[in-house]
Amino acid sequence: MRLGVALVLALAAGGASAETPAPDLAYGAYQRGEFGAALAEALKRVAADKKDSVAMTLIGEIFKDGAAVKQDNAEAASWFQLASDLGDPQAAFELGSLEMAGAPGVPADRAAALAQFQRAADKGVAQAFTSLGIAATQKEGQTPDYSKAAAYFRQGAEAGDPEAAYSLGELLREGTGVDKDETEAAKWLRAAADRHLVEAEIEFGIMAFNGVGVPADETLAATYLRAAAGRHNPIAENRLAHLYVSGRGVPKDLVLATVWNELAKGAGLSDASLDQGIGALSAADDHRAAELIRAYAAF
Repeated sequence: MRLGVALVLALAAGGASAETPAPDLAYGAYQRGEFGAALAEALKRVAADKKDSVAMTLIGEIFKDGAAVKQDNAEAASWFQLASDLGDPQAAFELGSLEMAGAPGVPADRAAALAQFQRAADKGVAQAFTSLGIAATQKEGQTPDYSKAAAYFRQGAEAGDPEAAYSLGELLREGTGVDKDETEAAKWLRAAADRHLVEAEIEFGIMAFNGVGVPADETLAATYLRAAAGRHNPIAENRLAHLYVSGRGVPKDLVLATVWNELAKGAGLSDASLDQGIGALSAADDHRAAELIRAYAAF
């Protein structure tokens, strides 16, 4: 469950009302996983201050996620609408997300969703720029506007959203909607990778390995691919296995190559060239590989 940055900061500051500053009991309970207590405290805050948009947004989050209550998108949307109308940007983003998706209980309404995303973006919610960018590429019955999408993604990336940075990097790498610029693409893909977006870790790792947009650096490439593999991504597992077979960017190690190859296979990504490159292990190495696979699978 992810609580928006704007909501976290506002709750930590003690509430939205300047007239009735509220202690952050609701947020504290939410952070501890005491969702029922968080809901009760947030409802108290709203009862005391009908303009406490931050508490309203928290209530919406709790109903959206079904935390200590039955999951109810319609109820969540009602609270988000109240908070958004009071100027809460995180509520606007959350409401827009429900309306764009057409979540159960909330009819799909693209125009309303875009209006909420714009309201959130106008107040600096980084994810809202990303959502606006995605929407620009998904115009039903119309030609996607990749130029507009790139502009939104850039704003989101500059505001710190890793998905926006990844999307911008991909457009720059392909020259879609913007002039092709592999150096700039690598910059934004690395920014997303450094925020642990697994797709970006893979893409930047491959670029670093091949020297596309950045000087070739096989050790750096292995670092990013290892990070993505550590999050159970089969493509990264496969690529990392190849590095351990060849000893490029990492010391050659057929046991670790076997581990990553088998994990990738377990996710449905088989590779005959890896099987051939690894060959047969000794009984001791095969046992070690099996132990490492079991340990990793349990992680």
